[in-house]
Amino acid sequence: MQNIVNDYFGISGSLPLKTEATGGDGSAISLGEAFRQTIDDIQALNAAGNTLRFVGNGGSAGIASHMAVDFSKRGEIRANAFNDAAMLTCLGNDLGYSEVFAHQVALHTCEGDVLVAISSSGQSENILRAAEEARKRGAGIITFSGFKPDNHLRGSGGLNYYVDSNEYGFIELTHMALLSALIDIMIGWRSDRPLGR
Repeated sequence: MQNIVNDYFGISGSLPLKTEATGGDGSAISLGEAFRQTIDDIQALNAAGNTLRFVGNGGSAGIASHMAVDFSKRGEIRANAFNDAAMLTCLGNDLGYSEVFAHQVALHTCEGDVLVAISSSGQSENILRAAEEARKRGAGIITFSGFKPDNHLRGSGGLNYYVDSNEYGFIELTHMALLSALIDIMIGWRSDRPLGR
C-alpha cells in the first residue's frame, strides 16, 4: 500500500508545476508569467470596482465557491460563484442546463469583470456558454481545464491553465492548488515569509 500512496502523491504533487499556460492566441507562456498576468488582472479589476466571477460543475463548483470565498475574505477582492442551488435548478428547469451559467453571466457581468471558468474536461457546454457570454459582455476570461490539450475551453480564455492528466481527481486537485497559490502569492506569500492566519 505504501508504494501506491507514494505513487499517487508523486504524480499528483508534480502536476501543478507541469501545468501548461497559454495566452489568448494559444502561445505558450511560463507558469510564472501566467501567475503574474493573472494577479495583475485581478488587482486591476478590483481597483476599477469590477468583480471576479467563478463557474464550475460538480467538484469544480466546490472549487469555484471555495475560491470566491478566499479571494473575497483573504484577498479583499469582489468575487462570487454562480452556483446557488435554487438558481441552478430554476434556470436548468426553465432554460436548460446549458444556460445555467450563461444566463447569470448575462445578468450580472460587466465590462472589465473577469470570469474564471473551471472544467476538468474543458468540454462542458454550460461552461463554454458562460465563457462565450462573458466575452460578449467585455469580461476577461481565465480558464482551468484538463484531459485533451485541444479541449474547447482552453482556447476560450485570455489566460489558460491546462493540466495534462486524464484523471478527474488529479485535475481537480491541481486546479485547487493553482488557485490557492494565486491567492496566497497575491497577498504576499514568500518562502521566507509564510502566511499566518
